[in-house]
Amino acid sequence: MRRADVADHSAIVDRVQRWWGDSRTPAEARELSLLLPKLFLQFFSRTSLVLEDETGIRAFLVGFHAPDNDVEAYIHFVGVDPELRGQGTARRLYTTFFRHAAEEGRTEVRAITSPANTGSIAFHRAMGFTLEDGGRVIDGLPVHGDYDGPGQDRVCFFRKLAG
Repeated sequence: MRRADVADHSAIVDRVQRWWGDSRTPAEARELSLLLPKLFLQFFSRTSLVLEDETGIRAFLVGFHAPDNDVEAYIHFVGVDPELRGQGTARRLYTTFFRHAAEEGRTEVRAITSPANTGSIAFHRAMGFTLEDGGRVIDGLPVHGDYDGPGQDRVCFFRKLAG
């Protein structure tokens, strides 16, 4: 595992389109990859991670430390090669990110996902995140309505880091 680099951008975008291609149309997978503009790796490569082997990038985490406060860190996007899912790869990325954030004095980590992404919700809960209260409850989940724009509801996660 290593810190990401801006040169990883095109490979990460390619992985998003391929790895999510089995659960989305090509247009939807392409749209999902738009959540990762190059600026994330231009300005937050030091806080983002890549796992690679001789075949290339196998997993990544794009995250950053809040520039407006010294407390929070945020995990923006995580991808794991379908061949590696269920083997602790995402857990390893998260724990490495937590460790780096704590070393920089951060005490809180936040993340979001879609209310429909039950796998992500279960994973975040298993990683010690709590769900933040939203404006409404859907299927027992606190949901922040229109979080990312009209009709773009999100579940918001919060986790304290060990001191």
